[in-house]
Amino acid sequence: MADNNQQNNNAPQEDVGRLRQVRRDKLSELQAAGRDPFKIVKYDQTHHTKEIRDNFDSLEFVPPVDEEGKAVVVPLSDIPSEKLVSLAGRMMSKRVMGKASFANLQDRDGRMQLYVSRNDLGDEAYADFKKMDIGDIIGVKGFAFRTKTGEISVHVKELVLLSKSLMPLPEKFHGLTDTEIRYRQRYVDLIMNEDVKETFKKRSAIIREIRNFLADRDFMEVETPMLVENAGGAAARPFFTHYNALDEERKLRISLELYLKRLIVGGMERVFEIGRVFRNEGTDTRHNPEFTLMELYQAYTDYEGMMELTESMFRYLAEKVCGTTQIPYGDNIIDLGKPFERLTMNDAIKKYAGVDFDTVKTDEEAKAIAKERGVEFEDRHTKGDIINLFFEEFCEEKLIQPTFIMDHPLAISPLTKKKPSDPEKVERFELFINTWEMCNAYSELNDPIDQRERFAAQDANAAAGDEEAEHTDEDFLNALEIGMPPTGGIGYGIDRLCMLLTNSAGIRDVLLFPTLKSLDK
Repeated sequence: MADNNQQNNNAPQEDVGRLRQVRRDKLSELQAAGRDPFKIVKYDQTHHTKEIRDNFDSLEFVPPVDEEGKAVVVPLSDIPSEKLVSLAGRMMSKRVMGKASFANLQDRDGRMQLYVSRNDLGDEAYADFKKMDIGDIIGVKGFAFRTKTGEISVHVKELVLLSKSLMPLPEKFHGLTDTEIRYRQRYVDLIMNEDVKETFKKRSAIIREIRNFLADRDFMEVETPMLVENAGGAAARPFFTHYNALDEERKLRISLELYLKRLIVGGMERVFEIGRVFRNEGTDTRHNPEFTLMELYQAYTDYEGMMELTESMFRYLAEKVCGTTQIPYGDNIIDLGKPFERLTMNDAIKKYAGVDFDTVKTDEEAKAIAKERGVEFEDRHTKGDIINLFFEEFCEEKLIQPTFIMDHPLAISPLTKKKPSDPEKVERFELFINTWEMCNAYSELNDPIDQRERFAAQDANAAAGDEEAEHTDEDFLNALEIGMPPTGGIGYGIDRLCMLLTNSAGIRDVLLFPTLKSLDK
């Protein structure tokens, strides 16, 4: 039984099993004949589909015609070498029409129509082609031409089966639409949905251009440990693991901060890292337990310097990757071209909630206002914590266009320098776009005595049951005592940045392999 049509991914299991068996039988026949495709180790691929389209004028070959005006069958050996193309990929469709057929080959860059005829391949090879299935990986050699309808195609002179597909692909008209299957079987998703592949090409371009931007500013890329004794640098619950060789408990890092600051102490001055971090939290459209974080630190600057760098980098990325600073996201157009708005956290609350916390002097006053406005808090919370709760409740949803929220409360910023003009606040900002926090930056605290006191306060919070509190890191304090220069630092969530620049609705759409619950649970 021939299996030349794609199958719906929702087909009954018995149908899928039957079609798989048909394909296995075809493989057995090939192996019995000494033509096992899985024994082929390489293929000379000279072109991709995009290269053929981009260079068609120089690649096009027009065969001679006979006295009746019909194209002459030209042997492969007689085609000029500069006109020969050899491409490889997955066969996505096939239309057999007697002695001649059309097929579509899909490679890394897109699809290309193939013209396949018995006159070119010979009877045996053409018969083999007719038995091939959608999803098989093939290699073809031939020349580029334009069909009567104007479509750039490849006239196949030689065709080889490189790998046999034993599982039917989803049916072509409906594609792969089941979100759960798309995330679990990303390899099928990439085959069937071209826009998904384009999203991840753009993600790769975003990370490449970040590196280019920072290289132009003389930053050095470094790597720091993932398995750590003290998972510091952020407020998050860590994952735990056991280091067998040392018989010690370790944690997976939740941040990159404390090791990168050690490098600033060591005199590197400008460093950054792009890497995976791990936080033992739930999942939603903006959170995944493992995600990609970039942090950078620059000596002899402050959070104002980090604002300039951030605004410049976001604008650069939009222009390089998207070709415009007017970025569509959902129903909005995000304007990365104009200067980003700047608001203090208290001014944002005053603007959107009508409460001026600059006039609130005590924790008790702040709690009373929270009760009045229906903002839930815990007994241990201070005025600074309640300011942050107000901001999250009343302000974040209003911040669509790029806005720097500055000067956070000291209580929620244990690694940040105090503002000289107001010791209850720190020199910190977060950039919000489309209601999301896109990055978090500080004038970094470099006073080891002050830092020890703040770690002690975090230890007290942990003892009171705060699982996200930081803990004292003695080696980091030792580094600060050696001496760290004034430094600006910042952390960017790369996945949210990719969501923004690719107009993706959820974080799983920009993670090739997002975290999912096991199927057997």
